[in-house]
Amino acid sequence: MKLTFAFCTYNRARRLDRLVRAMRAQASPIPFEILAVNNNSTDDTPAVLDRLAAEPGAPLRVVTETQPGIVPARNRAIEETLGSDILVFIDDDELPKPGLLAAVVGAICDEGAECVGGKVQVDFSEHPRPPWLEDDLLGFLAEVDHGSEAIWINDTNTPIWTANIAYATELFRSDPLLRFDPRYNRVGADVGGGEDGIMFRTLLDRGARIRYRPDMKVLHAVDDWKLRRSYFLKLHYRAGVRCGRYQLPTYARTLFDVPPFLLSQLVRQFSRAIGMQLMQRPGSLRQAMNATNALGCLVGYRRRKQTQS
Repeated sequence: MKLTFAFCTYNRARRLDRLVRAMRAQASPIPFEILAVNNNSTDDTPAVLDRLAAEPGAPLRVVTETQPGIVPARNRAIEETLGSDILVFIDDDELPKPGLLAAVVGAICDEGAECVGGKVQVDFSEHPRPPWLEDDLLGFLAEVDHGSEAIWINDTNTPIWTANIAYATELFRSDPLLRFDPRYNRVGADVGGGEDGIMFRTLLDRGARIRYRPDMKVLHAVDDWKLRRSYFLKLHYRAGVRCGRYQLPTYARTLFDVPPFLLSQLVRQFSRAIGMQLMQRPGSLRQAMNATNALGCLVGYRRRKQTQS
């Protein structure tokens, strides 16, 4: 048995020492390597990774993916680890807590999971949490907490993300088409993406055995630009565009190349958002996010129709 502990990185050289140190400190019941996928970083990332690769501990293998974006980087990680039995993803702005790899191996090797995810705790030690950031918004910063008990995941109500996830690589060996969807790519410091959500839904639809383990935990540092209201609005607009373009069915009846219900939904959501903002009611930001998502759905659907014309 062999495990690959992988991260994709872009211009975060200053975080890599601490990240690789924490990864090497993991106790694993089976041998593991660390894989770094450098996605065209323009800072000191290559030099830092070369230095870390020469240091003692779990071997660090470095590859460069020249096609920009998180999807090519993740898919490169899959191709590089088809010889391993388990692929574990962590992001380059995170730190694994002790016991993470042991939880992964226990879930996949002992409990028969094909995919396993764990807790993601947002770390505000670098940038203070703004007072308007309510608990129900933390999930949009990748926080995951489905309780203190291990559970089997059977629907989308308990999602797990690539911020802290592992796959039995047999999933990818047995199906060369099972990869992260390039339509949901995110390049550089852009927001959104959603490639991991699509992979999660795909595995659910296939009936894969998906496990949540609370003892599989990471701390997720958040950049200061993500702690602004504009980030949440932009995130939901981009998600709406992707939904309208790739996920909504094709409707026969349209007005200005969009189905009428999207127009009425847009008016309703924005009217509600404006009213809540004027009244300074709690949840006004969440409602504004719904409104920008509705706008994105409309824009995405219209782009699809125009492309098909």
